[in-house]
Amino acid sequence: MAIQGVEQQVRLELTTSGNTSPLAIDVSESAEVRIQRLITENPVVIFSRPSCCMCHVMKNLLHTIGVHPTVIELEEDEISAIPSEDDSSEPPALFIGGTRVGGLERLVALHLSNKLVPLLVDVGALSLPLWV
Repeated sequence: MAIQGVEQQVRLELTTSGNTSPLAIDVSESAEVRIQRLITENPVVIFSRPSCCMCHVMKNLLHTIGVHPTVIELEEDEISAIPSEDDSSEPPALFIGGTRVGGLERLVALHLSNKLVPLLVDVGALSLPLWV
């Protein structure tokens, strides 16, 4: 219920088991600030549109490897807030270790060139067994 003349602030925190930092959404943050914070707080982040089939493929590939990315579905007005070096902020956008990797094609290229797993290990998103 909104009270006239009273500003409301909402903070939502979701904590998942095994995750030491909560996924917090503060509605007073701008989209740019919230997106940048999520990128720095989570080792693997996918920014997506609702019902994005390419995002589904990205998630499946990462799950197959053993990584559970943080997936954020953005509203249309938030998409332009995704950081990009080449002016392409179109989802899906994958960030690993705070760095934009790109979209599905780039993820598959990293995987096929055997560079994805070492990158995920480096950022702490994946642990390899001792015998590997």
